[in-house]
Amino acid sequence: MKRKFKIDPLKWIGYLFSPIQQNGAFFVFMFALGWICTQLEIMPYYLRNRGAEPYELSAPELFLDVYVVCVILTLIPKKIRIWVKALLYVFFYGVALVDMFCYERFESTLTPTMLMLAMETTGQEAREFLSGYLSWETVKSGVGWILLLIIVHILWTILRRLFVKMHQRLILPKVNPIIFKGFKAVLGCVVAWLLYSSISQTWDNKVAIRQLFSCETIGAVEHEMTKKEKANLYLPVYRLAFGIYANGLADTQIEQLKAASDKIQVDSCSFRVPNIVLVIGESYNKHHSQLYGYDKLTTPRQMALQDEGSLVAYTDVVSSWNLTSFVFKHIFSLYAVGDSGEWCDKPLFPEVFRKAGYHVTFVTNQFEPKAKEAVYDFSGGFFLNDPELSQRQFDSRSTRTHRFDDGVLKEYDALKDSTFAHNLVILHLMGSHVDYRARYPQKTQTVFAPQMYNRPELNDKQKQILAHYDNSLRYNDSIVACITQKFVNKDAVVIYVPDHGEEIFDGSPYMYGRMHGANIDYRLARNEMEIPFWIWGSPEYRENHPYGWLAIQNAKDRPLMIDVLPHLLLYLGGISTPLYREELNVISPKYDMKRPRILKGVTDYNQLKHP
Repeated sequence: MKRKFKIDPLKWIGYLFSPIQQNGAFFVFMFALGWICTQLEIMPYYLRNRGAEPYELSAPELFLDVYVVCVILTLIPKKIRIWVKALLYVFFYGVALVDMFCYERFESTLTPTMLMLAMETTGQEAREFLSGYLSWETVKSGVGWILLLIIVHILWTILRRLFVKMHQRLILPKVNPIIFKGFKAVLGCVVAWLLYSSISQTWDNKVAIRQLFSCETIGAVEHEMTKKEKANLYLPVYRLAFGIYANGLADTQIEQLKAASDKIQVDSCSFRVPNIVLVIGESYNKHHSQLYGYDKLTTPRQMALQDEGSLVAYTDVVSSWNLTSFVFKHIFSLYAVGDSGEWCDKPLFPEVFRKAGYHVTFVTNQFEPKAKEAVYDFSGGFFLNDPELSQRQFDSRSTRTHRFDDGVLKEYDALKDSTFAHNLVILHLMGSHVDYRARYPQKTQTVFAPQMYNRPELNDKQKQILAHYDNSLRYNDSIVACITQKFVNKDAVVIYVPDHGEEIFDGSPYMYGRMHGANIDYRLARNEMEIPFWIWGSPEYRENHPYGWLAIQNAKDRPLMIDVLPHLLLYLGGISTPLYREELNVISPKYDMKRPRILKGVTDYNQLKHP
């Protein structure tokens, strides 16, 4: 006679509690560990004393994550499970300690750059680092709470083992199986409700995390992180995994760049212009430049250079992206938007200049690798900071950043060497990167004030932000003018180009910064993609190269997207190479003025309707 299969609802509901029952200590202590990290590590760091709140979904997401790990542990045989849990304890506690230590000491949790720097650190450097930073002050910080939890966990383990030994000697009353089953079923119901609540609240973040780890390039990762619904990597282990993943993506493109650089061919070089200076600005809204008709005196020095005939301002120039890292890849690579393959399949132009015989100097006020570097700076600078690629591209480069851009001038003065006859100098400014009030010395460089703006649609706070932005542009004006004067007695040209524009309350919705949605209309393109672009020629250059200067002047109204800038630079350098494409050189008679200018890889600027 066959035995009937009987469904016991209480038993099945009780199974939901089993993962916690069988891994009770693991669940409690790992939940506590995650809770400590989410409550103490407020990101960004500088907001932790300004009323910022921890990740609001930390409790339900922690419950869900720890529960899932407990489910997996339950599926492992008990004898093996003990060792697996021991390894997980060491790993999770270790990662949390490192993450919290970095947060307290470097004002940042684990980042891709931090991992990159750690991998480049020698054993001796690591020992010196630890001896210098491990102190009683460290123990008194957030690190101490994790250490305290570890101590409590160890004591609990010892006491539990003692209790088990005592339990073996004592005869305890047995619990009624029905009562036990009913109690477990109640707990199973509680777990079911918590799981439903946790999943419904945190599903969007889990989808965003999956999307982030599905990106195939570091640029795609950065773009994913600009979205409003971006992934919240709220636990140290997630941040570690992301750092490893981002470095892996970057390493792939580094190898592609190295393969491309091995194929560089330079046939000859006439050194047409002995000194070429490329100044890359930051977040410059063209329509706030006096040079382009703005009603505030934001660029008086550039105006003076234009009036004397040494500066030619180009009128129809756009950036390819509104993200610095994407723009840098397009500016430095000889890849042009629309080409087959990826940007990293083509060589970087500074290396071509080096192979042609130019001395290449690079001074950046943004892309020096720092422990607390955000993913945006990591994405933009990883191919500049890779030791081998850096050595291939630059003869001299800066090693630190400065609060203000006058530090770039000081760095250049310290690096320059008058013995080199042919020089390519690349200066990368902080420019008007948000926060604008931090981009100029307010005590000495404040010119504009909120009351100077007749903008009734803006409130006082918005007018103050606008004033800070315009002050940063005026300070930038003093920096770029000073750069031109450093080359006034040489045969030289200076090219100024910012990476992209910036929203600064110019049209509804009134906002500042940048919008990162997929839709690009003319309003967005006007503020974030249209950029100033000018070429300055020294007196000696204008005298020695009258036809070149005339070509620069005649091209000022041509449509240009700055992804093709390297081809203009190669022409100015007189470098003969198969990499050079004359139709992409804006001052060449053969320049392709009908070339589509594709913004963010999706919208042709030439097709946008200008109101």
